[in-house]
Amino acid sequence: MSISFPVCPDKMSGLQPWTPGHNEAHRVTIGYGRKVILTSSTTVHSIEILNGGTGGTLEIHGEKKLSWTFLNKTLHPGQGNENSYHFERSWGNRGIIIHVINPKTGEVLHTDRFDTYRSKDESRRLAQYVDEVETGQILAMVVNDEGSNNLEDLAKKALTKLGSQHFHRLGFRRLTMHINLYIGHDSYMCLLNMCAFCPSTVRPQASISIDTLSNCSILELADEPQGWTFGDRIVVASTDYSMHQAEEFSILACPYCMRNQIKVEGKPAYLHIGEEVDGVDMRAEVGLLTRNILIRGEMEPTCYGNEACKFFSFDTFGGHLKAERGFFSVHVEGVEFKHMGQQSVGHYPVHFHMNGDVDEKGGYDPPTYVKDLSIHHTFSRCVTVHGTNGLLVKDVVGYDALGHCFFTEDGPEERNTFDHCLGLLVKASTLLPSDRDSKMCRDITNGAYPGYVAKPRQDCSATSTFWMANPNNNLINCAAAGSEETGFWFIFHHVPTGPSEGMYSPGKSEHTPMGQFINNRAHSNYRAGMILDHGVKTTEANAKDKRPYLSLIGARYGPHQDADPFKPRVPALVHHFVAYKNQDHGAWLRGGDVWLDDCQFADNGIGLTLASGGTFPDDDGSRQEVKNSLFVGESGNRGMPDLNDQSWGPGGPDHLGRSLPRGVDFPIRGMQIYDGPINIQNCTFRKFIALDGRHTSAFGFRLNNSWQSCPNNNVTDITFDDITSRVFFGAPGPWFNKMEMDGDKTTIFHDIDGSVSEYPGAFLVKEDNWLLRHPDCIDIPDWRAAICSGHYAQIYVQTRNPASLNMKMVKDEYPDKPLELVGALGKRNHYQQFQPVVMLGKGYTMHWDQVAPAEVTIWLINFNRKDWINMGICYPKGTEFTIISDIHNRLTKETRKTGVFMRTTHREKMGHSHQMRGYYYWEEDTGLLFLKIKAHNEKEDLAFCSVKGCERVKIKALIPPGSGPSDCMAEAYPRYTEMPVVDVPMPKKLPLCSLANIDAHKLALTNIFGMNEVIKNHFVVFLFPDKLAFVGFKGSFWPDWVRMSVDEERAKLHQVLPIPVIKMMKL
Repeated sequence: MSISFPVCPDKMSGLQPWTPGHNEAHRVTIGYGRKVILTSSTTVHSIEILNGGTGGTLEIHGEKKLSWTFLNKTLHPGQGNENSYHFERSWGNRGIIIHVINPKTGEVLHTDRFDTYRSKDESRRLAQYVDEVETGQILAMVVNDEGSNNLEDLAKKALTKLGSQHFHRLGFRRLTMHINLYIGHDSYMCLLNMCAFCPSTVRPQASISIDTLSNCSILELADEPQGWTFGDRIVVASTDYSMHQAEEFSILACPYCMRNQIKVEGKPAYLHIGEEVDGVDMRAEVGLLTRNILIRGEMEPTCYGNEACKFFSFDTFGGHLKAERGFFSVHVEGVEFKHMGQQSVGHYPVHFHMNGDVDEKGGYDPPTYVKDLSIHHTFSRCVTVHGTNGLLVKDVVGYDALGHCFFTEDGPEERNTFDHCLGLLVKASTLLPSDRDSKMCRDITNGAYPGYVAKPRQDCSATSTFWMANPNNNLINCAAAGSEETGFWFIFHHVPTGPSEGMYSPGKSEHTPMGQFINNRAHSNYRAGMILDHGVKTTEANAKDKRPYLSLIGARYGPHQDADPFKPRVPALVHHFVAYKNQDHGAWLRGGDVWLDDCQFADNGIGLTLASGGTFPDDDGSRQEVKNSLFVGESGNRGMPDLNDQSWGPGGPDHLGRSLPRGVDFPIRGMQIYDGPINIQNCTFRKFIALDGRHTSAFGFRLNNSWQSCPNNNVTDITFDDITSRVFFGAPGPWFNKMEMDGDKTTIFHDIDGSVSEYPGAFLVKEDNWLLRHPDCIDIPDWRAAICSGHYAQIYVQTRNPASLNMKMVKDEYPDKPLELVGALGKRNHYQQFQPVVMLGKGYTMHWDQVAPAEVTIWLINFNRKDWINMGICYPKGTEFTIISDIHNRLTKETRKTGVFMRTTHREKMGHSHQMRGYYYWEEDTGLLFLKIKAHNEKEDLAFCSVKGCERVKIKALIPPGSGPSDCMAEAYPRYTEMPVVDVPMPKKLPLCSLANIDAHKLALTNIFGMNEVIKNHFVVFLFPDKLAFVGFKGSFWPDWVRMSVDEERAKLHQVLPIPVIKMMKL
């Protein structure tokens, strides 16, 4: 965005020279109508520009400097990053070969050859050549074959002056190389790597590693550092998990540096990546801290006089710049802000306060902006946008800040653009609950109701580099390069807060379409690179909810046109987002339509989680999607040991030591499947290497999960590169705990094209969930999974009176393998909810560990019209029932009764149900109430419920007092046991599979593959027509994951691995 002024601000008429001098107590007031231009440096307590009839004007325009760029060559700890030279030559040319080398770049500037074997003239030419080489260059010399025969003393002396002592010993056909000849001053040291007296079979090589003797480094940058000069300060961002590996340097003079290079004082203490690694751009950001205009707060040596001193040892009372409503013009650029902001609300380095529209919409021409700023070592945020719309914040570097750095405050802030802004080293602050770390959250209870006990990870702990209180803001080309919690956080205010109260209707922000989010990056954050989730509490603390005002709470995002949930959806688009080295998540995004495209995730604890609503998607029919993206588990950026701030252990394809996101045994996952529906399309997963003791996988699931898993989680066009585990469903142990929560047991996803399982159209399910299995499912023990086929849906079973019970659900085909569920909502809730996935067209029974609930509501989830299951629910003898069906519209909150269930004495009559009238069969001797649960309405592809609403069956039971636990397993089975049937045949495996089907009538046993050696350590199956004839192994490898089921009718092989078993290194 370019903005032009009709007249340069310093050329406006009526300006008066202004020199207020230096007086720390001087409170300057610029009165109505007065126009001044500052002509010298000043020190004052404050400057206030009063509104007049046309408002105040603030124009600060510093020298144009490049705000920030990227490191373009990796900077290694303790090294100066000067370039190297390498020379390799054949034996084809006799004599002395010289290369003149640029000491900065290693570039060969000139080369020549002197045949000092043949001619003394060549020796004299060599001496003259050496004398004429420009001061400051390096000479590298190689002797091929013979060079001593006519090498005269004049040439030897010239070479000796440059530091070489080898030429005096050069004899006939003594093949050697002579390096380390430098012409000029002594600020460089050349390290020799040479092949001396090489045999004739070796190609001679020479290389020079050039390093500075002085304490300085050369930084190669992606852009020419316009305006950067001697004495300026810069910061180089961390490229590891710890944001504290960011380092400051001072720029030194460097007349020989190339246009995109700078020389800085000191050597780096940490590794800073300056290249793409495994396809992911991991270049460190390099920000300029110095500007020619400095606005600085006056600081005391220690903290004093306020509550912040409980948490900070340094003075946190800095300066602030504030623009209030009604100004005529504000444009600030090229300014350095240092020691600004205060640990009190409303005092920030740069603060736009309740200004309304400050762009063309508000009549501002040119629009208001702040750009090319450096805001560092601040005590409260960087740029605060409060009740202001249309502000441009561009090319701003925020570094070493307390609290959210780029901050939108109350919720109504819209159309603001953050373009090419960099924030790094963002730390906790005391101001708001979301700014606070765990200690602050527990200690600061102002605004809480008596008896409040803080839960820091829920109520607080959200310090972020970019804090977006309204999704309708633009983030373009920005970098969040290190925060105590999160890089980018989209948070929701159900109603506007603070002075903005009443500016929009309740719930508007949760439905507002997202602005542009393009080409942003986040790394070195503790919690996540990006979060789109949660809201802030917009009510004061009370006895029912003791949390302080603006604590974090739950919220759900569903963007729609005009923020109206009854109008079409408008997907939130995240394009080319790069997230690496974030300890917990690359991104956690919860919502309706949130779509990612062309993104990169690497070295995160979990690359990406797309979440919907936990129980229901709040915007039913929406989906989350990621496509055309890259996930890297453990990249070539191994980091370096920093045990104070991050973990270290073996990992990656080479099993070498590397920095790790969490503990050494944390199960790294690329894509975490959760909730749904989600779509994962055309993505590449690279370098997910599991160890024995660390369950790394490309696909994984949320740990310790209570919530539902949607069978419409679809995966297609997946590519794997250097992977040991494509998917892992979890196993009891560290991080996974006992795998006893409902969501841990019901995980499922749909492999549309077979690119994960190699069975197109198959579903992958938890291996021990027999509600979803049939006889032809294929076990994959390494994944703790089974590959199955079928039609799947869900039921939500809500129970009341009591709500604290556990449920056991049994599929009639596998009565000896029940699924035990504890519920999603906790035992103290007034109702409980169980959320199993079911295979359609099958029969099931439900049993309870206490007396059956008096109220049961069964929601039909992901049922299409005419889909059904038969359900038997256990109740005590003597129970009486009232059963109805209804449709609940979750958007309008309206419920409509649709039918009644009548009792029948003939179980088969249940199949004659229709929407207005259904039938139930009460079998008192077994204690089972039988219903046919059937959907009567169409639904949209990705909706959980029908187009008319959620179809439900509601059962009210009058249970005899004193009844015991309602578990009818012993009475129900084997009476209702059914033979397992495969309703949907397993798909054919993709080519190049592990199973070999061979017609033994045509092939001899010893010639199956041509040679016995070829089938070493392979699994071989021979199939005669209609029957299994032989199963065998070649070699000593006998996998324990193969088993065979044989009965009178058939033989069944239970395991065919889609990928080879890989022996994992033990952690």
